[in-house]
Amino acid sequence: MIKLILLAALVAGGAVLAYIRLAPSDPAQWHEDPRLVSRPSTPNFHLIRMAGGDAMPRVYQMPPADLAARLDEVARADGARLLAGSVASLHMTYISRTPLMGYPDYTSVLIEPAGEGAMLLAFARARFGHSDMGVNRARLTRWLDALEQAQISG
Repeated sequence: MIKLILLAALVAGGAVLAYIRLAPSDPAQWHEDPRLVSRPSTPNFHLIRMAGGDAMPRVYQMPPADLAARLDEVARADGARLLAGSVASLHMTYISRTPLMGYPDYTSVLIEPAGEGAMLLAFARARFGHSDMGVNRARLTRWLDALEQAQISG
């Protein structure tokens, strides 16, 4: 009987892991405008925008199109995959997966003009679970730091 219970638990666990890895990601559901999104009730997100966010957007001394292209390079180098939007539209949503379990996280980015430069608004959030243990904030921080380095060296 114990072997049967353990086998059932193993099969159920495998099914959950398969669902997490293979569940489709609907771009219509996950491609959001960081300016308009409502703050989730769970702490598994990080929001960068002018009002009501967790952080204020940084201003970069480069044209919006250049910032969007550079952000796309940074996101892809970090293992993210473009799910929706485009660099040309200045509005992109990326999917990133955690290394071990493959949990999907979504990061929607919007580039806006800011004086002579551009600013990046972002909404990074987890699909599953209540807490992300700071993963989405850390990812956005990595991306923003890489953009700062590009601005300094560029």
